[in-house]
Amino acid sequence: MLGCGGGGVGLRYRLTLATGLVECLCFAGVVFGWASLVFVLKTDGYFTDLCVNLTTGPNSTVETDCSGQDEQFSLVFTVTSFMNNFLTLPNGFIFDRFGTMATRLLGICLYTTGTLMVAFSSSALSMLLFPALSFIAVGGILFLITNIQVGNLFGSHRSTIITLYNGAFDSSSAVFLIIKVMYEGGVSLRSSFLILSVCSVIHLLRTFFLMPNTHIPYPLPEVASFRSCVQSWFFLWHLVWLSVMQLRHYLFIGTLNPMLNRLADNNSALVSQYTNAFAFTQLCGVLCAPWNGLIMDRHKGKPLAPGGSHDKEADLRSSSLSLFLTSLQCLLFSICASSPLLPLQYLTFILQVLNRSFLYGGNAAFISIAFPGVHFGKLYGLVMSLSAVVSLLQYPCFALVKGALGGDPFYVNIALTLLTLLAFIHPINIFYHCRKLTNQREDMAGGADITLAEAKM
Repeated sequence: MLGCGGGGVGLRYRLTLATGLVECLCFAGVVFGWASLVFVLKTDGYFTDLCVNLTTGPNSTVETDCSGQDEQFSLVFTVTSFMNNFLTLPNGFIFDRFGTMATRLLGICLYTTGTLMVAFSSSALSMLLFPALSFIAVGGILFLITNIQVGNLFGSHRSTIITLYNGAFDSSSAVFLIIKVMYEGGVSLRSSFLILSVCSVIHLLRTFFLMPNTHIPYPLPEVASFRSCVQSWFFLWHLVWLSVMQLRHYLFIGTLNPMLNRLADNNSALVSQYTNAFAFTQLCGVLCAPWNGLIMDRHKGKPLAPGGSHDKEADLRSSSLSLFLTSLQCLLFSICASSPLLPLQYLTFILQVLNRSFLYGGNAAFISIAFPGVHFGKLYGLVMSLSAVVSLLQYPCFALVKGALGGDPFYVNIALTLLTLLAFIHPINIFYHCRKLTNQREDMAGGADITLAEAKM
């Protein structure tokens, strides 16, 4: 346990940090490499019963229409991403109530069950993908939740470590790219997922020997009620900030394969090339995320000026810049994703991984800054669950593109780009909140100076 004393405590802290980073990097967010896994699943014949042969043209040319297969794959990702977020609410309560060990054991059970279900699935058992990917997603987010608290061990670098873990979570989506490359090299899908299942031994060893039974504490200046936190404007606008950008990302990931097929005129080699490029960029999430943490931690270790802002206010002021930059990145990403130019998608991939690493790292860091740590699990779970409800809009958006818009997502992309403008309200609100606190403090300091001067007369 982490509470043990002695000269080896510092080494244990660093070992806990490093192994947690590996856990998030290699396992926690693998489901978001969905585009790479779809390529393998299509080759193995999953949902091929939904493909139909169509006779077209004067020569009665027979073409295969697999739009039904694409729609089913999109539905798998919609359900998975929803479960990943929505079940974070009860999982957050479990974490706050029962502690780290119980939460991690639940996550390990779910994750292992999911990987085994994929390993023993087949084209005839394609429907197993729905529960399997959901179990992997929920188990992975439990790994992330229990690792975020490791930042409490490194006070002045707390936000940097929190965002680093979230960046590693994003980069783990490249694991499915590795599975795709191994598959093309002759390693079966079953073998790859059996390896992931066996790796659960690593999670168990961390749970019993490095992680605490309960929680890693962090000093709190006050403890507000959970209800007052949820009813605050900070929570409301943070929910809007996360929801609109997350919807944009989920729709992009869930429809990446059909989008690339459309832009590449169904050239499978070209689609594979761009899919690999997208998956490779996901590896950079772990490199991008710490920059967000450094933005939030940049005032740490600096002495506060007399009459200057308190620690929490300084944290909030730093977070407003981080939240604004994240909103700006999403706007640029959405504009590029709306373009029908295939080569421009390389830039889209870069902006997507940069923004996604800032988004989830900033989400966890802001909740830890703005609200009492005793409610972190519940608030993190609630905001993820509510944003999951909004993310369900991705499926009707996909159906709209496929049906009424004839496969052209241009108008849906424009609508989502306009929707991302709502995300700017959150950082602006925090900026003016901090400015108001500064003005109030200056007014109080000015009043105290006048009183002191009158007393000396």
